[in-house]
Amino acid sequence: MNKTVPKSETAKRLLSYITKNHKGPLAAVLFCITVNAVANVAGAMFIKRLVDDYISPMLLTADPVFTGLINAIFIMALIYLTGIIAIFIYSRMMVNISQGVLKSIRDDMFSHMQSLPIKYFDTHTYGDVMSLYTNDTDTLDMMIAQSIPQALSSVVTIISVTFGMLLLSIPLSILTFACVAVMLLTVRKIGGRSAVYFSAQQAAIGKINGFIEETINGQKVVKVFCHEDEAKADFDKKNDELCKNTTSANTFANIVMPVISNLGNVQYVLIAVIGGTMAIKGVSGVTLGAIASFLTLSKSFSQPIAQISQQVNTIIMALAGAERIFALLDEETEADSGYVTLVNAKYENENLIECREHTGMWAWKHPHVKKQTVTFTELKGDVSLFDVDFSYNDEKLVLKNVSIAAKHGEKIALVGATGAGKTTITNLLNRFYDIADGKIRFDGINITKIRKSDLRDSMGIVLQDTNLFTGTISDNIRYGKPEATQEEIVASAKLANAHDFITRLPEGYDTVISGDGSNLSQGQRQLISIARAAIVDPPVMILDEATSSIDTRTEAIVQKGMDMLMHGRTVFVIAHRLSTIHNADKIIVMDHGQIIETGNHESLMNEKGKYYQLYTGSFTAKR
Repeated sequence: MNKTVPKSETAKRLLSYITKNHKGPLAAVLFCITVNAVANVAGAMFIKRLVDDYISPMLLTADPVFTGLINAIFIMALIYLTGIIAIFIYSRMMVNISQGVLKSIRDDMFSHMQSLPIKYFDTHTYGDVMSLYTNDTDTLDMMIAQSIPQALSSVVTIISVTFGMLLLSIPLSILTFACVAVMLLTVRKIGGRSAVYFSAQQAAIGKINGFIEETINGQKVVKVFCHEDEAKADFDKKNDELCKNTTSANTFANIVMPVISNLGNVQYVLIAVIGGTMAIKGVSGVTLGAIASFLTLSKSFSQPIAQISQQVNTIIMALAGAERIFALLDEETEADSGYVTLVNAKYENENLIECREHTGMWAWKHPHVKKQTVTFTELKGDVSLFDVDFSYNDEKLVLKNVSIAAKHGEKIALVGATGAGKTTITNLLNRFYDIADGKIRFDGINITKIRKSDLRDSMGIVLQDTNLFTGTISDNIRYGKPEATQEEIVASAKLANAHDFITRLPEGYDTVISGDGSNLSQGQRQLISIARAAIVDPPVMILDEATSSIDTRTEAIVQKGMDMLMHGRTVFVIAHRLSTIHNADKIIVMDHGQIIETGNHESLMNEKGKYYQLYTGSFTAKR
């Protein structure tokens, strides 16, 4: 997201979003803008007629008749009214266009975000990502709804006014162009200085939002460790950086308008003095009416430049926000070259065949392109790792020569110190990350050949950190199986021993969970997440510290449900409470990314090695 992209490329890309689905309305907006600009020029030009044809002659008449003047003023009012109606119409239409564009951008952002690999979210703070959806899209809204129509109106106005001024007086037009050239140079110089600071401002906003999000989520930790002063100091540092960038950006941006306005006043005075002299001396046929019209047009000529300069800060902020948004959209999606899929199957004449209807049996559909054949392998849950190496950053290996064989129905426990590589193995099984070397096979099939969505459909996972979503308890349990019936929801809750506490809630299964389940205890949230995994009924289950947030008494109750949940499945268990893995078929002890011991509880205790030390707490100092 830190890649620098030329502002012109960002502007082109943003423009393509605007024109993609709104060509008709944009054409109507441009027409209304043109009508407004022409009306303003026509009204200004009409002043010449009022002065030369009505007001000046009436001043020389003893008994003037006002009928013609009143009619002329009425016509002039109609001209300006037309412009006002045009402004009203295109302003309303631009609101619809801006909201439509933002909806498309948000849709694309969220859709693309769902396809990003886990690595992206491991390397970006949630607050920074959220800033894209809030602050950065808000700046785009201001630009599309206000700045773009203002810019279009200014361009059309400048073109229209140029023709009007040239018709009135070429010498005065040249003088006006010279003054405007000075204005443009000023805008370019000052605007360029502010652009750098506005880009830095948007990045600083993302950082500070990320810091705030982290601090709010970890507020209990901040309090427990009396880290308030340090947290405040860190926030002040980031806030100072934001303040510095914002102040610098707005200082340059806010200078532009007064400078342009004063240059416009200088221009107005020069035209009045020189034009008045020309009218008095009759140079180039300039009349008082022409001077009055030209002064109005000159204001209309310099005013768009002032208006554009006023929108410079909004445009630059929006482009900086758009650059960050497009950086997200340009992030590489999760690669998936898998072609083996999961299908409903059944046996017919001892042959496994694919079925359209749900049979309760699943099989891997494996097309062989060269042989032009398709084979089916029953989904059982045999998982094997062969000499697996893995690194998160291509610098230091996290796993080294890891080999594990898990047969259908076996319970494999992974134990070891924090950072030993236990959770990394489960990430590789789900293909959240791909291995650097070696092979992982699922039912004898290399998982790189299996489509990721199908691979993950065959696995259930219960994490240490529970993640619930706003909605009813039933909605959260059926999260992985939207078509689940209420009977299936209740059955999975009973399996996880969550049914009793759910029925004691005011609305039972219809109780609405707010946020991440803040109205439930940590243990209750974990029970719901276990029920959510149970309802999917996968052949492979991954339990990553699944009972760590549950007290010992509740854990004993949950463990019975867990044993039922694990029955007949291949299970990978990560546990720091070694008392929960007595009955594991195989216990794998890891240290610094390598397997150092393998066996069941009894055999490992007899070896009196690392597992024995972890279980009994009898560590020996090594020299």
